[in-house]
Amino acid sequence: MESLTLNVRVNANDKKQFEQFCSSVGMNASTAVNMFIKAVLREQRLPFEISSKSFEDYAYFKIKEAEDNLKNGGKLYSEEEAYKRMDDIIGD
Repeated sequence: MESLTLNVRVNANDKKQFEQFCSSVGMNASTAVNMFIKAVLREQRLPFEISSKSFEDYAYFKIKEAEDNLKNGGKLYSEEEAYKRMDDIIGD
């Protein structure tokens, strides 16, 4: 069977860490990617779950981020500015 080359762009640090992981389990990156492709074709799905964060998770994250920002001397917003920022984040 003919073999072809698949070019994929990845973050340099992710590539390095991926190659280190592959090496630690006794394979190279090409073998790991081929295993991924075979699993997708065999199962006719991605071999992991893909989901987005719920709005509640996102809101919690943004609140914790704001708290951390304030603890580190970040800007304190007026009520009006806070509502404007929330509208910007939510997209309304």
